[in-house]
Amino acid sequence: MIVRNGKIITEGWWAPYDAQQNHVLYSLSKSFTSTAVGLAVAEGKLDIDDRVLDYFPEDAPQHASENLKAMRVRDILTMTTGHQDAPPVKADQISAKSFFAQPVPHVPGTHFKYNTAATFMQSALVQKLTSQTVLEYLEQRLFEPLGIERPVWETNAQGISLGGYGLRVRTEDIAKLGQLYLQKGRWHGQQLLPQEWVELATTKQVPNGNNPISDWNQGYGFQFWRCRHNAYRGDGAFSQFCIVIPAQQAVVAITSGERDMQAVMNVVWDKLLPALAAKGLPADPQGWGQLRTRLAELSVKQPSGVRTSPLAGRLLNRRWEFAANDLEFASVEFVSADTDKHLILKLNWDGRLLEIPAGFGEWKQGRAAYPASWPLRFPDESVAGTFAWVAEDTLVVKFCASETPGHMTFTMKVAADLVTCTAESNVAFAATRLKVLPGD
Repeated sequence: MIVRNGKIITEGWWAPYDAQQNHVLYSLSKSFTSTAVGLAVAEGKLDIDDRVLDYFPEDAPQHASENLKAMRVRDILTMTTGHQDAPPVKADQISAKSFFAQPVPHVPGTHFKYNTAATFMQSALVQKLTSQTVLEYLEQRLFEPLGIERPVWETNAQGISLGGYGLRVRTEDIAKLGQLYLQKGRWHGQQLLPQEWVELATTKQVPNGNNPISDWNQGYGFQFWRCRHNAYRGDGAFSQFCIVIPAQQAVVAITSGERDMQAVMNVVWDKLLPALAAKGLPADPQGWGQLRTRLAELSVKQPSGVRTSPLAGRLLNRRWEFAANDLEFASVEFVSADTDKHLILKLNWDGRLLEIPAGFGEWKQGRAAYPASWPLRFPDESVAGTFAWVAEDTLVVKFCASETPGHMTFTMKVAADLVTCTAESNVAFAATRLKVLPGD
């Protein structure tokens, strides 16, 4: 979604993704969390030079180091906590106690270290001071005024919003956050967020590298990265972006499933930025029509093939079991639902039975307990599947967990009374191509 001068210029989603679905933000959640801290500062609940440990005496280690005692709220905002190694971040591990237990060898404020647990501490601090989770605290102060509906934010074992990740909102909601910051905290004539906070959060507070062509080396603010071209952004794994370009009065919101995040940023700088002309362009009905057609046809790539095969009877409607394996795939079954146009993939994965509908030449919608959302796992995920026989002996089923970046492709190859299964994902925090498993 591209917004300029407060107006949506163009927007598009690749099916089965759409405008109304939430999307997991990963670390783009951090920019929402620091916004909550800014609101709490504006309400006089804390100061950014307060010592973090002072708010959590019950979680302090028995012998706190001088560096830990010196850590300020400012330092957790700028990723300069003094840690050399980041504290644990998984939802079942992260807590104030685990954060404070991590050694702090550097003087806070002097050493940039990307630190998701530091953002969790911002969330924990807001909850400590307001008796509300960050999600609840932002509801009336940010989400409602901006028209952000149905936000979801996962929590740790203690019920604290994870802060550094775990938020789900729509692509448009990301654009709204960027527009709020571009407008210096004003929204429909109301100052929702102090202008002074916006300026602090989006300017370079600390250095974070010296590579002039890297958008990760331009400095860091309060949970916002500085970019080339005097822009700034929030971002999350696999290219979730909220890019604000003040000189062009532009905001670019991206929900994505791309591993090379710099390559995505380069497209913005190399293709979009030069096209943002200073003056209005003449009407171009033909070009506009071509763009509308292109946007209407957007789809995640589907397997190319036919709807059935002479060998389909060997594979379909039969349960294929696998020996113990690192993937934790126990069994798979492809159920022919109707006249070979629809299949149901039944996959016993990591102790869960997923039932994913798949259509030939179309995305079939459903829900499943999709487990591959590290560091989170969700019990009820929106999914959509598609399939094709790409060869007489080979069935390919692809499905998207459509509130996440994840697409997974299963390739089943038939050989006599055996099959082999290969699974590949577009993005992952580990290997994306999974080993071949024999099934019988």
